[in-house]
Amino acid sequence: MTGKERFYAAADRQPVDRPPVWMSAPVGPELDHICRYYGVKDWHELQVKVGDDVYAFDIPYDSGYATSIAAAFDWYMNGSNVDPEHRTLTADGCFKDAEEIEDLDFFDWPDPEKYIDLEEVKRRCAAAPKDRAVLAQVWSAHFQDACASFGMETALMNMVANPEIYQAVDDKIVNFYLRANELILEATKGMLDAIIIANDFGTQRGLMISRDMIHKYVMPGSKKLIDQAHSYGVKVIYHSCGAVFDAMPELIEAGADFIHPLQATAAGMDPRRIKAAYGDKVSFCGGVDIQELLPNGTPEQVRAKVRELREIFPTGLIISPSQGVILDDVPPENIAAMLDEALS
Repeated sequence: MTGKERFYAAADRQPVDRPPVWMSAPVGPELDHICRYYGVKDWHELQVKVGDDVYAFDIPYDSGYATSIAAAFDWYMNGSNVDPEHRTLTADGCFKDAEEIEDLDFFDWPDPEKYIDLEEVKRRCAAAPKDRAVLAQVWSAHFQDACASFGMETALMNMVANPEIYQAVDDKIVNFYLRANELILEATKGMLDAIIIANDFGTQRGLMISRDMIHKYVMPGSKKLIDQAHSYGVKVIYHSCGAVFDAMPELIEAGADFIHPLQATAAGMDPRRIKAAYGDKVSFCGGVDIQELLPNGTPEQVRAKVRELREIFPTGLIISPSQGVILDDVPPENIAAMLDEALS
């Protein structure tokens, strides 16, 4: 089977010759470390050389103050460069004191069509090896953005005390991502296999907000994004860090094809429990612990975890680190061990 064939078979929980594997995205110094380890110069060459089943690319976005679509909004109104690494959800956002819908009128909502380089989107998509599943990292993290726009404490309080103002902001954000993703999906028709979207509503011990609030405030926007992707024949990997076992029915109902990243050491996220409860309803991506195992374990311990995951999930799982990115505390030897064991 090709990587693309494995990806689609795993999405449908059909038999595979081996479960697909995705290296995930090394960022910052870690990308340099792993590139040096494999003797390549950039992420594209790295993905080609390691030979995993999923080829991912970021969306080229530049508004002058934001150089990533994952941080497209200047919630602090200071015109400085915004990027996912340095933004915070807890600082007060520009809507902190908003109480009425009219209090939102001052904000200049960006137009994604002005800032996405669609020719570069197509080039990055076309650069993928033809036998891999091609994944666009669109993120579309409307819950995170809504939290940042108010400041997280104010946003969560508004869900209870002033839901209309919270919903008005979330709707604007969702509409931005629907338009952005429409541009991307139109530009890559017939080239793109999947997108990954993200809303972190899990902590290490449980859900950040109640399952009912996830159902009411997070899933409606997410379902619009998922339905849009599906209308183009594109699969959706839905990311939320943390202990999200109790919210998996909401993700399944919204139509996610894969739930990511199976944060291995979070409470209640034992892979056998997850497989028994939901393995016939949805597929998964992740499972190789990036909090303790990948940074501090030995290559043989990493290999053992991959063998365990292959035994639990003969299909229905993309083996991958239990986070959306790989940080610079992970030895390249452990990533190589994960890939080598998964690809064997």
